[in-house]
Amino acid sequence: MPTDFNRADNLHRPPLGRTQMPSGKPLIVTPTFVSRVDDTPRSERPQDTGSAKSRHGNEVHRPNWRPGALALEGDPNLSFEHWDEYWRKVHGPKFAWDEPGSSSERVVRYDQVHRVASGPSSGFALPYRAMIDHQGLLPSDPWKRVPEFKRPRWDGLAYIAYADEDDIEATLGQEKFAKRIIADEQTAFRMVTREITREYILIPSERHRDAISLVKIHVRRPDLSRDAFQRRLLGDHADLVLGQPATHEFVRRYAQLHNIGSTQTDPEGSKIDAVSILAFASMNDVEDYLLSSDHAAIEASENALAGEGSEWWSAVNYSVINRLSPEVATKRPGR
Repeated sequence: MPTDFNRADNLHRPPLGRTQMPSGKPLIVTPTFVSRVDDTPRSERPQDTGSAKSRHGNEVHRPNWRPGALALEGDPNLSFEHWDEYWRKVHGPKFAWDEPGSSSERVVRYDQVHRVASGPSSGFALPYRAMIDHQGLLPSDPWKRVPEFKRPRWDGLAYIAYADEDDIEATLGQEKFAKRIIADEQTAFRMVTREITREYILIPSERHRDAISLVKIHVRRPDLSRDAFQRRLLGDHADLVLGQPATHEFVRRYAQLHNIGSTQTDPEGSKIDAVSILAFASMNDVEDYLLSSDHAAIEASENALAGEGSEWWSAVNYSVINRLSPEVATKRPGR
């Protein structure tokens, strides 16, 4: 078999992949939020038409009735682990692979951001405390006191960046993406969003190989227009974040993604007005940042702008494609 057919996906990122200096202008990002294929009833988690494929290539309409029919994993006990492995080890290399007649060269960056249940989230926020009674004793009946699991809406984020908006169609319109990558998505994902955003990098990463991401999904409060919300988020709120000592101690990267449209009808993604992504060296750094008094001021600022549907969670970050290095800050409008 020709050597090129055995090419690994690490050739698409440093230190082996070729890179170029970024321009400093905002990149166009398709922050594709994904929920994994599993046996959750559709009344609890929406499902895209045609997704959750069976081994025969048909949509499994009621996965809670027929989990064994799901092509990705028929055993519900293994579904999360198998999905997490498949997304990184199978789907990622497929996305990066340039099959004959196709090219991913217009994708300047592609990160997979996998939500980690054991990390902080809006469903189970810090601080974590031991369950104790008035005497300081741990309970002897923990089986009665297991906290409810509040699963975030999304299981991860495909963070895909382009130099220009036209590059999205030039890439996704290729036969490889339109037929085979979409088919792979329908095998692994229950739902994906299709929003288009403008990226503002406020703290550039020194290496863009940061281990952990804190993902904040912003839905504006009803009385604010999207434009007004985004201006306040990128203006006063960003200044507040950048002005905190804890930000400079813990945060390795800080970017805001502002929704400017979608690649197709996207009822779920269209609800998202912006996304903040902060990178850290470790999960403990995320926890220490969230517990700081500095972050309390940041949270208060976010809550003053937030509406129903906002959520946040922590994730492990994988770089699949990166053609831009070193990263530079984006000039903010009017600054």
